[in-house]
Amino acid sequence: MNADENFKKLELELPSPPKPMGVYKPFLIVGNMAYVSGHGTLKSDGTLIIGRIGEDLNIEEGKLAARQVGLAIISTLIDNLGSLDKISRVVKVLGMVNSTSDFDQHPYVINGCSEIFRSIWGQENGVGVRSAVGMGSLPNNIPVEIEAQFLLK
Repeated sequence: MNADENFKKLELELPSPPKPMGVYKPFLIVGNMAYVSGHGTLKSDGTLIIGRIGEDLNIEEGKLAARQVGLAIISTLIDNLGSLDKISRVVKVLGMVNSTSDFDQHPYVINGCSEIFRSIWGQENGVGVRSAVGMGSLPNNIPVEIEAQFLLK
């Protein structure tokens, strides 16, 4: 199966591609690389998942929030590329987690996004290098923000 077919098989609902909240591009192609700016927890109804992990949300809710960010990224990719099949592989994911200072399971939370990418592009091409870090705050008190880089075919 190709990436588009894999995504359809997951039967996930995408939000609309998010609009920039500042002076930046949400998506940019340079050479054979596609860069996706930091995306937040945009739901299909246009609202955001909000709250701090370890205070307002538990670890599982944080992982679901990261999954929602992955869907927002997929929405931006489809909006700009027309097809997920134009992506050869996931290169890098940077996940930022709005959490209490004692929370230390940031990689587990960001797996919510990484697992979707793996389901779409497979173990070899859907898993790239990654960082998962804690933040003191994120815009609008969202629990997760993620940016990603993809290699184009």
